[in-house]
Amino acid sequence: MAREQLKVLDALDVAKTQWYHFTAIIIAGMGFFTDAYDLFCISVCTKLLGRIYYHHEGAAKPGTLPPNVSAAVNGVALCGTLAGQLFFGWLGDKLGRKKVYGITLLLMIICSIGSGLSIGHDAKAVMATLCFFRFWLGFGIGGDYPLSATIMSEYANKKTRGAFIAAVFAMQGFGILTGGIFAIIISSIFLNKFDAPAYEVDALGSTVSQADYVWRIIVIFGAFPAALTYYWRLKMPETARYTALVAKNAKQAANDMSRVLQVDIESEPQKVEKLAEKPANTFGLFSKEFLRRHGLHLLGTTTTWFLLDIAFYSQNLFQKDIFTAIGWIPPAKTMNAIEEVYRIARAQTLIALCSTVPGYWFTVAFIDRMGRFAIQLMGFFFMTVFMFALAFPYDHWTHKDNRIGFVVLYSLTFFFANFGPNATTFVVPAEIFPARLRSTCHGISAAAGKLGAIVGAFGFLYLAQNKDKAKADAGYPAGIGVKNALIVLGVVNFLGMLFTFLVPESNGRSLEEMSRENEDETVD
Repeated sequence: MAREQLKVLDALDVAKTQWYHFTAIIIAGMGFFTDAYDLFCISVCTKLLGRIYYHHEGAAKPGTLPPNVSAAVNGVALCGTLAGQLFFGWLGDKLGRKKVYGITLLLMIICSIGSGLSIGHDAKAVMATLCFFRFWLGFGIGGDYPLSATIMSEYANKKTRGAFIAAVFAMQGFGILTGGIFAIIISSIFLNKFDAPAYEVDALGSTVSQADYVWRIIVIFGAFPAALTYYWRLKMPETARYTALVAKNAKQAANDMSRVLQVDIESEPQKVEKLAEKPANTFGLFSKEFLRRHGLHLLGTTTTWFLLDIAFYSQNLFQKDIFTAIGWIPPAKTMNAIEEVYRIARAQTLIALCSTVPGYWFTVAFIDRMGRFAIQLMGFFFMTVFMFALAFPYDHWTHKDNRIGFVVLYSLTFFFANFGPNATTFVVPAEIFPARLRSTCHGISAAAGKLGAIVGAFGFLYLAQNKDKAKADAGYPAGIGVKNALIVLGVVNFLGMLFTFLVPESNGRSLEEMSRENEDETVD
């Protein structure tokens, strides 16, 4: 049986869209801007790192990162992110969202700078230092997932909550875009200042010593957006839902939200105490009652995010190799080191402009009209269709005259990932679990996603290699080829569509309705 809502929570649910909503989006969103910039800028720099630190005299092709080093540089931040999602998700429910929100950002700032200042002149020292800082950078980034999503969901009103949470996540699109644009600017400046021949003309001279500054500058820049919002994160009040429902401080919750909403709100301490005593609001994460109420929901949020990120990260981290295969980026030996950075960044920026950024904001525009379920199901469906459309006639797409068609379909898979499960898998776990477990459950769901990202990033390094070992990248065994790898991704997306049916629709309903915290039902 439904129970009357606390007045402070009801005030948040029915509040009109106000300036504080946009302030919260910007403060939380700039964290995701930095997250995306830091996680994806390394994909622009990996070719350059190979040329600088793994050049082999007399080799026909420029140096590349060995498979184990490439996997470490690309994947270590993902491992850190997974750990951070679990740890800070749990900590956000134990100590409060606000208390740990500044720590995650501080970690990002310090480790972005540390990554760019990786010490040593030999490859082993630089890569070891880079991987160390990127792990802890990922750890901070991981904490931002459950905390930002939970804070935004608990601040938002019922009517536009989905759009607000999706807008926080959509800042990732601008982070990716900024990473590409900044890399274009830096590489253009260095190209004009330090002219160098192509690798096939002068192997050693094609990588000027100043190229070492290029990747460092690109990586360090990720610290600045985080630094801009650090002060404002510290000034944000704790969410009323945590203060009232978890910390059980009704007066503080009412005072904080009275200032934010600029209205008088009754504190209702007796109602908060009565609420806390209800058996339905005392069960833990590992209880039978949680399993009965939310077990399938958690299975749905973890599996869909896991499957989505297998596909999403295998494409994002290695899209530069697809661009090479279809002719957008010339063979490495025909370019100098900095020109290769410029061309990879330009291709990545074009994809972001055409599909990544619009896809995110389509979700923001339609999520509270169409609902989370419909958008997620539609996204997985079209990702499956376009992935198979790329895979089965793959030989057709590699011909020069058909490259534009390949790019269009490739862009559409990204568009429907972002106008689809990439956004909704982030939104839904912040809405459907009880306040005392919300951050933890979001962290678990996000960590499952990052596990999928690790499978995508590490696995597809090897899986997409040419079937002929002689044609595979240096140091890699023969794989199943790009065509078969795309077929595997199509199957993964189809499974994501099926598991979406485990996820409930939260559109237009309060957080307490979804978590059933406002019911008088007794625990069995």
